[in-house]
Amino acid sequence: MIVPDIPGGGRLRGGGHWTRDIVFTPDGKKMFVSVGSHSNVSDDALEKNRADVLEYNPDGTGFRIYAWGIRNAVGLAIEPRTGALWGSVNERDALGDNLPPDYITHIQEGGFYGWPWYYLGNHQDPRHAGQHSELAGKVIVPDVLVQAHMASLCLTFYTAAQFPAPYQGWAFAAEHGSWNRAQRAGYKVICVPIQDGKAGGEYDDFMTGLVTEAGDVWGRPVGVTVDAQGSLLVTDDGGNCLWRVRFSGAPGPSPR
Repeated sequence: MIVPDIPGGGRLRGGGHWTRDIVFTPDGKKMFVSVGSHSNVSDDALEKNRADVLEYNPDGTGFRIYAWGIRNAVGLAIEPRTGALWGSVNERDALGDNLPPDYITHIQEGGFYGWPWYYLGNHQDPRHAGQHSELAGKVIVPDVLVQAHMASLCLTFYTAAQFPAPYQGWAFAAEHGSWNRAQRAGYKVICVPIQDGKAGGEYDDFMTGLVTEAGDVWGRPVGVTVDAQGSLLVTDDGGNCLWRVRFSGAPGPSPR
């Protein structure tokens, strides 16, 4: 069934972020849909049911807002050990090169992540100064902060056996790359160590080399998934290609 009441996307109608990601709970009983904001940082009526993760039954009934204040969760994934929902999020623009960071985080039921009034806890966006002070103490700080404007897109957890054992259960995310930053950032795939379903806050570069020494970009990762052989597949809309990353050597030391 096509769910009829998901807010419209930018390229079709209504403006704003147009991507939608969908993931099901491990038991298949609920469906999560991420809907990005209509604007950069507005709180007007056009933002109804946007900058949220929506929840439905698989047949499209049972609508509710699962979590809110998430500007644009381009990627959703289920953490395999706990069954928790995680997301890869693009934050707002026009607060400078270094604020606020994009992020990767668990997305908890009923959780508020700050947009558009706050970011990183109770840090208020100056464009909404003095508004909604009652929400300042309710903002969830994300688990993993990545560089601002890296444009963190799709997300997957590695559960195959091809990569060395320490990568088991880690998250991989595509960093599409900045478009409005004085010094470019992103253009790579990162991996996030996960232990017992939790992140320690750090990440490692995993797939790099998509920017030349002269600063020219020739690759921009978008999607990440794992194939049947346990290789990591990465779609690239800068190079218009699909990358396959496989491990063929002897198991080595931990990547950390």
